[in-house]
Amino acid sequence: MLKSAVAGLSWVANTLAITTNALGTLVVLALVIILNVDVIARGLFSSPLRGTYEMVQFSVVLIVFLQLADVVRVDRLTRSDGFLSIMQHRRPTLAATMRRIINAVSAIFMGLIAYVTFPEFLHMWHTQDYFGVPGLFTLPWWPVKLVITTGTGLACVIFVLKVITARDRPEMIRMPEHDEAPK
Repeated sequence: MLKSAVAGLSWVANTLAITTNALGTLVVLALVIILNVDVIARGLFSSPLRGTYEMVQFSVVLIVFLQLADVVRVDRLTRSDGFLSIMQHRRPTLAATMRRIINAVSAIFMGLIAYVTFPEFLHMWHTQDYFGVPGLFTLPWWPVKLVITTGTGLACVIFVLKVITARDRPEMIRMPEHDEAPK
């Protein structure tokens, strides 16, 4: 029963992580378009696109926190694993225990970030605070706080699943190639 619940939660968390990663990629694409439009507008019309600076700031935060959970999911978060790699060959049980401890501490930190930013999101939602230059270009703060909260919350769940299952990487799904028959 517990194993199937963990498997179901893992499937949901992995699916959400992949989806948010795709959304982060779309934000990157939008950022590229915005920057190109700004460069063309500056070069051809000597008139920059209003709000480019604000949109870049906004986009960078969105990209980082939308893609964070998937980076954690596939174990590509920047960290030094040199010591753990050496330990894996000499003392695999100790290395596995240390990985679980690191994942547990990471889950705690991600959970704390989500816990702290959720009230900030609610505050920004109710007050409709914004950043930018009034009269020129403004964006609301609440989407940034929402993405930070959900991104770190989802990363926390994935770290917890890694601690429970004692697996750092999920089983990768391989699609059949052109000449291969599906298995």
